[in-house]
Amino acid sequence: MLVILWGAFVRISGAGAGCGAHWPLCNGVALPVAPTLNTVIEFSHRLTSGISGLLAVALLVLALLRSPRDHPVRTGAMASLLLVVFEGLVGGVQVLLGLTATSTNPARGFVQGVHLANTFLLLGALLLTAVWASGGPKLRPRGQGRLGWAVGVAVVSMLVLGMAGAVTALGDLLFTPTGMTPLDTVRADFSVSASIIQNLRVIHPLMALGVSAYLIWFAGWVGSSAGESAGAALHPRRWKTVLHALIGLQIVAGVMNVILKAPGWMQITHLLLGCAMWLGVVMLCYSAMLARSAAPNSVARTAPLPDGIQT
Repeated sequence: MLVILWGAFVRISGAGAGCGAHWPLCNGVALPVAPTLNTVIEFSHRLTSGISGLLAVALLVLALLRSPRDHPVRTGAMASLLLVVFEGLVGGVQVLLGLTATSTNPARGFVQGVHLANTFLLLGALLLTAVWASGGPKLRPRGQGRLGWAVGVAVVSMLVLGMAGAVTALGDLLFTPTGMTPLDTVRADFSVSASIIQNLRVIHPLMALGVSAYLIWFAGWVGSSAGESAGAALHPRRWKTVLHALIGLQIVAGVMNVILKAPGWMQITHLLLGCAMWLGVVMLCYSAMLARSAAPNSVARTAPLPDGIQT
């Protein structure tokens, strides 16, 4: 999460080109000499990303050494490592193609969206790995019926909403002159000279309202229909409450973001709440599918991992 938020600060501060068009090296060297402030900001993000990559490798090694062959924690750890690697490659593509700092290339919006979607998937994989390392049951996706479709809509809609949010944040950085009202901004976004990044910017708040409404309904449905077979920590009712609270906070943050014209600290707060909301959706979907597929006493819990692996 800290790496993600620092990456947002890199974008907001305009320091994305601090290492030039070089990746994985920084300005052509492994360790910058006499770096500028932008170089320090960008290089520190690369450094923390590399540390998270090493931790992902260690996580997979521990999962392989301390869990049986069919334990789901192995799948979660492997997915986490692959997504960390892809996250770094997407960041590298941004740098090598010059899609940083003040670039208004439409391709930057696409890459930014892919980056955010992969970030969400990575967070979800890490969360489920932690759950499985702590003894959480393995999911059985088949036979979920209508719930399976509802879960799919919730997950995909959150990913698409996040991608739209990434494009909106980029537009707020590049195309919001001071002194413009929200209505002036909308007019500018649909002017003849507007770029596609500006055109797409208005979609995010409208999409957010629709997705939030769906998630509120979905959480209420699975929370009220789940039986008592799941434990308290994994019961959908608990995650319904958590998700409803996060949606409320995120709506307030989104409105404040518009009113305040997206200052950097508000963008980071909005992103933090977005990540938390995504993790709430993951846990709600996991717990709902668990309660749906597991008849009382029919599914044994996965044994916790030994020697401090439990979370």
